[in-house]
Amino acid sequence: MILKSMPIIAVAFSITFSFSGCGTTSQPGGGFNLFTPEQDIQLGQEVAKQIENDPAQFPILPERGNEEAYAYIRKIKDRILNTGKVAYKDEFAWEVKIIDDDETLNAFCTPGGHIYVYTGLIKFLDSEDQLAGVMGHEIAHAAQRHSTRQMTKIYGLSALASIATGNAEPGMIEQIALGLINLKFSRGHETEADTYSVIYLCPTDYRADGAAGFFRKMEGQSTPPEFLSTHPNPGNRVENIENEAKKLNCRGTKSYDAEYQRIKAKL
Repeated sequence: MILKSMPIIAVAFSITFSFSGCGTTSQPGGGFNLFTPEQDIQLGQEVAKQIENDPAQFPILPERGNEEAYAYIRKIKDRILNTGKVAYKDEFAWEVKIIDDDETLNAFCTPGGHIYVYTGLIKFLDSEDQLAGVMGHEIAHAAQRHSTRQMTKIYGLSALASIATGNAEPGMIEQIALGLINLKFSRGHETEADTYSVIYLCPTDYRADGAAGFFRKMEGQSTPPEFLSTHPNPGNRVENIENEAKKLNCRGTKSYDAEYQRIKAKL
């Protein structure tokens, strides 16, 4: 997720922390998490409001006149969710917005499941399975609660507890909010999101290694896209995705190239 230069959004959210029901390794996504899923939802709502109020940085493509493109992207999202493999399928929002920016090759999903896909990414890719793979990767970041797991790891119990009790040091709330805005996922979280992208696509008729198509297409690009500035790209990433699809014995072969090109032409 990349949310650069966004105003501080998490002050009100941060001071409402309670630590009852904190995430543990027994919850979906594993790893210690001081945030509750309900707080992921609240944070996602705050981020979505800020995006809506910042059309200069996030020019949302209006639905009116673009109904077919929105229906197409939401169809992909629904196919992923309906596999039954996505945690918090019924709890998180899983709303989709298209950002009208042809120069940016990016997609992101906030905590709580607000999904944003740039027209630049849609136009860059070649097939529906590739976009489904990238969307599955981003959905996994939310479903596995990587943002709040990462913030827990960065700031730890003492810092977050000080916010909950109103005893935070000056600037602490702003620092944590800024960290949420500019958060970069760990390599471990990226690998986990890649794996879950395959898991999500495997029950569908898509090529389950669709996300690998994106990274293959990036090979030889002179300027890495913004997507990769927040998504570390170790050299064996394509191989790992393809091996996961083989390990799970995924049988999907569809890429829906013709339909994808038709939708691209409408943007």
